Amino acid sequence: MAQNSKRLLEMLSAQPVVPVVAVESAAEGVALARALAAGGLKAIEVTLRTPAALEAIMAIASEVPETLCGAGTVLTPRQFDRATKAGAQFIVSPGATMELLDAARSSEAPMLPGSATPSELMAMLEEGYEVLKFFPAEQIGGAAFLKSISPVFPSLRFCPTGGISMKNVRDYLALPNVICVGGSWVAPKAAVEAGDWDAITALAREAVALRS
Repeated sequence: MAQNSKRLLEMLSAQPVVPVVAVESAAEGVALARALAAGGLKAIEVTLRTPAALEAIMAIASEVPETLCGAGTVLTPRQFDRATKAGAQFIVSPGATMELLDAARSSEAPMLPGSATPSELMAMLEEGYEVLKFFPAEQIGGAAFLKSISPVFPSLRFCPTGGISMKNVRDYLALPNVICVGGSWVAPKAAVEAGDWDAITALAREAVALRS
């Protein structure tokens, strides 16, 4: 297994759910990271979908050292570079381009690239990646798809993201080729906007218990 995949496996296998969050300010990001970490979810993915994302990653890296903060929705080498300079410890992309893969080769931060078809999975194997994001999971075959490809790609491990909730998360976590799932349900928008950090900590604890 390539070094990139080994490092990701260590990072992501520590918890069953990696929160996928979008934040509106650095302060919000810090409070959210603290609430999730208090519930046992210390690795989080802050998506680059809001203007405050990079500032939030920087603040989390500085003020919440117990959190392993990654950057998600990274689409270009420039975003990759800006995210790592902000302090992102891992990078998540919904797909993979040669330019993005080139950026990852020269970075200390491991990348979790998205792959959704057999051809993409084969291409990622050729590049040395064995830990992949499967996105959007529910819309492109879900747990049944991942189960069906397991005998064909026995070395691959996945972090499925997209459409996963407490209703179906156990279907994914029961699969031997799934190391964790990405989910936004542990940080619902209403609770974040209300500053209900206790509720988010409780959801985090519930998510951690999925593997107990």
